Amino acid sequence: MVMETLMQDPVDCSEDGLWRSAGWKELSMAHTLEFSFPVEGRSFAKAGDAASRVKQLLKQAAIPTAFIRRAVVVAYEAELNMIIHSQGGTLELLVSPAEVVIRAVDVGPGIEDVEKAMLEGYSTAPQEARKLGFGGGMGLPNMRRSADQLKIESDLEFGTVITAVISLRSDAS
Repeated sequence: MVMETLMQDPVDCSEDGLWRSAGWKELSMAHTLEFSFPVEGRSFAKAGDAASRVKQLLKQAAIPTAFIRRAVVVAYEAELNMIIHSQGGTLELLVSPAEVVIRAVDVGPGIEDVEKAMLEGYSTAPQEARKLGFGGGMGLPNMRRSADQLKIESDLEFGTVITAVISLRSDAS
């Protein structure tokens, strides 16, 4: 497995040059590219930065537009949830020829009632976020709608891990 950590230039981040020289289409099924984006809690001015990098990387990987759109919705909503509700965390992107996986790992507090949080319009966002136009209660429902698989693991003391899988098979979209 090829493991990557995004630094400054996503084009040049491959240790063995697979991304640059071989091109995405020539990567074998055994290769997975991994990128990690730090997300600061309450950093509303940076909202969307990580999702924009996800979009850029998926375009460079020649992922079809319909799949990029779904992945960016997941990434944006996950990033915003970390900014609004946590002390921060990491947005992870794993890309293989078969799927795109987006994982959001935040530092507490966790989600008190995941079932309620999945309801459209349900929000526990603070006034600070709502005044800026965030926190409308559509984040998790939008993620569920955009992903082929969505798993939420939450602990009130330690935080939340959300894993979304977008299959790159045309019959899964």
